[in-house]
Amino acid sequence: MVQQALRDAADAPGYPLTVGTPALREAVVQWVQRRLGATVTAAEVVPSIGSKELVSLLPTLLGLEPGTQVLLPATAYPTYDVGARLAGCEPVPTDDPTAHDPSRVSLVWLNSPSNPTGAVTPPEELARVVAWAREHGVLVASDECYLELGWEAAPVSVLHPSVSGGSTDGVLALHSLSKRSNLAGYRAGFAVGDRTAVATVVEARKHVGLLPPAPVQAAVVAALGDDAHVQAQREVYAARRTALQAALRDGFRVDRSEAGLYLWLTRDEDCWETTTWLAERGVLVAPGAFYGDAGAQHVRMALTATDERVAAAVARLA
Repeated sequence: MVQQALRDAADAPGYPLTVGTPALREAVVQWVQRRLGATVTAAEVVPSIGSKELVSLLPTLLGLEPGTQVLLPATAYPTYDVGARLAGCEPVPTDDPTAHDPSRVSLVWLNSPSNPTGAVTPPEELARVVAWAREHGVLVASDECYLELGWEAAPVSVLHPSVSGGSTDGVLALHSLSKRSNLAGYRAGFAVGDRTAVATVVEARKHVGLLPPAPVQAAVVAALGDDAHVQAQREVYAARRTALQAALRDGFRVDRSEAGLYLWLTRDEDCWETTTWLAERGVLVAPGAFYGDAGAQHVRMALTATDERVAAAVARLA
């Protein structure tokens, strides 16, 4: 269905709209209401070339002052750090953004469900950070690309009224179709939230030439309008997750991992020793040290290999 929407929109010789087609923006507005339980307007939506584009470029697109601090999770996907550095800002890993001097902070990153740990931040904790940031005029950007993949917890968006109080002021949520719709190759994502931040991002992206292709925008409309394929994709991931957890029962401990596409594993040893032990058995994982010092005794195992490769890994572990 998504591929057909892409084909039908293939005759697209003109430049696409940076701000997104009216159909795309309306699809995002409806999806946010249906899936996130929040009310937004079309003026609070901007499509992106995958969510990673905004993770890496948001500090630059917002024109953050060089030398200011960008707070990011202590155990995190490395692109938050890279994006801060590209803008000349100082990346600061932290478990508690509110413990920092707000006069030095220009942006706070949240990531729930987390990559790599799969941890889900409770709504009351999200709300506490948002309230602190609003008090000090600091924007909160929440990377929520795994939000529809909750397993042992129900992730809540920063846009949900229990977190935001029903206002998008000072908050920006990033979403992706790579995970929920298996569309990583389409490079399709979007941000929703603070109207001023969205307008600033749109204006900058227009000049940089970050234009999501028109056929991809049409595909996004189709994907956001259908929940059945998301449930089917969830079932594929769930089966892989169950098989891998069973295979890891002896000798490993699975920490956090309440949501998302990864198992956060440990044998209470240096992550490189665990990585080597698994590699010797033909199973590849990411060392936790890639994601910060706090991951030094963990490895990240992905659920994204094919069913055949997951079955082979299970057999080797057995």
